[in-house]
Amino acid sequence: MIIILSVGGSMVNPGKPDQAYISSLSQIFKNSPHSFGIVVGGGKLAREYAEGERKKGKGEFWADLAAIRATKENAGLFLSHLRGICCLNICDDFIQAHDALQKHRIVLMGGTIPGITTDADAALLAECIGAKRLVNVSNVDGIYDKNPAAHKDAKKFGTLSFEKLVSLAQVQDTRHAGGHFIFDMLACKLIARSKIESHFVSGKNLEDVKNAIEGTRHNGTVVR
Repeated sequence: MIIILSVGGSMVNPGKPDQAYISSLSQIFKNSPHSFGIVVGGGKLAREYAEGERKKGKGEFWADLAAIRATKENAGLFLSHLRGICCLNICDDFIQAHDALQKHRIVLMGGTIPGITTDADAALLAECIGAKRLVNVSNVDGIYDKNPAAHKDAKKFGTLSFEKLVSLAQVQDTRHAGGHFIFDMLACKLIARSKIESHFVSGKNLEDVKNAIEGTRHNGTVVR
């Protein structure tokens, strides 16, 4: 089975590369019987790169391009930990990743084109290869009715319909590089149209990450 992961950049590079965490997450992939398409986000690095372009007076297209560069740098952090079972090139597009998965158990991607988040990239990759399960690994332990960082009364969903997820994303999707939202609207619509079972878990809880990969019970949110 091929599992798609969307890994938040803040998990692997919160300010500097967290090699211990990357090693632990990589060990999960090594020990699993599955194949993986792993899309890595930009996190803080992407926000810094994007803001650097804005300070130069450049628009959002150029901010997005800079953020994409950050995602590929973050994806590259996994290469030394997955040597021998991973394609050694960071794939630039979905067809390249699709073809690489015919030869390798694990492929890595960052962002692809301006205006598209790495969450949407992960959803598109899942569609491209026909994956039936997607796991979103971030610094939030599931999907809430509102931003839990700003609202103490935010409530976490154990399960969600695709339709409800789309409605939540509609409110929070800013379309700015490095913006904060649950799972952007395009990504939500993509997983909804292809009925891709999606799991949202905290990357800090590696047991939840393992369970989400296997499709078993965890403390996050399941969308189906």
